[in-house]
Amino acid sequence: MADVKRRAGPAGTASAWKLEDAKARFSEVVRLARERGPQHVTVHGRDAVVVLAAEDYARLAPAAAGRSLAALFADSPFARLEQFERTVLRERAPMREPPDFSA
Repeated sequence: MADVKRRAGPAGTASAWKLEDAKARFSEVVRLARERGPQHVTVHGRDAVVVLAAEDYARLAPAAAGRSLAALFADSPFARLEQFERTVLRERAPMREPPDFSA
């Protein structure tokens, strides 16, 4: 564990991993995310991603656990286009005579 860069996060529960260490020890990163909280992964010394437990994600992003994209589209105004009158067409503007450049 000496090769893993650790950094205390909020309430001392989060840890930071270099990308190469997180890739090599992904199972441990996942286990720690479930047991101790979010695990930060850094690329070139900067935070890149956070691995967190599914329960934490569901709590933080309740919309993700809610309706599907198909349900969202089904409730959109475009789903009810068949209710509009099909004979409504766009009116064409009257054509003007072309200018006479011969004069």
